Amino acid sequence: MKGLFVTGTGTDIGKTYVSAAIAKALTDKALNLAYYKAAVSGAPSIEQSDAGFVRNSSGIKQDTDRLLSYLYERPLSPHLAARLENRFASLEKITGDFKALDKDYDYVLSEGAGGIICPVVYEKDVKIMYLDILKALKLPAVIVADAGLGTINHTILTLSYLRANNVDVKGVILNNFDKDSIMHNDNLFMVEDIGRIKVIATLAHGKRDLELLDKNMEEYFDDITF
Repeated sequence: MKGLFVTGTGTDIGKTYVSAAIAKALTDKALNLAYYKAAVSGAPSIEQSDAGFVRNSSGIKQDTDRLLSYLYERPLSPHLAARLENRFASLEKITGDFKALDKDYDYVLSEGAGGIICPVVYEKDVKIMYLDILKALKLPAVIVADAGLGTINHTILTLSYLRANNVDVKGVILNNFDKDSIMHNDNLFMVEDIGRIKVIATLAHGKRDLELLDKNMEEYFDDITF
């Protein structure tokens, strides 16, 4: 199975924009790519959700109803939206929907919600965290982080948690990166040095194309190897 899971250091740090940039880079190389998100909250329709944005802005050829498994209208954490709407996610359905895409596409790009410690179901008898989904899909991950103040702490904590749970982390992508900013460049260095991990790409504010920093990542976009 060839695919990648995009997680982040928190909510509203640009996972969806980075996912769209990754998807665009891969579809530009004529890869038959699918996008998948297990659960989305805070959107009235799939078309108006994060999943719809990634599909529409990247050129992916995929039916709308296969972009995600669960849509919640309330702008809340998925577990709370599910409780209030009385529609709970099933890990079996999520893995089934994902595997169905695997049969029809060369590669599946999956995006998480919030940070990796994001509950999708949190009831007395059933608890599903986004970490459980990531491990069930058996994908390597990249961490999306904002390039600005606070990212050292947020990124290293996220990286440490993923490593402690035996997730293969391929690298970090810094969003809203300004190459002329002393702070942004120092943040990049500190994340790499403390985390012993590569910042494989950056995405400038308002841009659609990733700036690839790691040679292995450049080769990856030429010949998918994950």
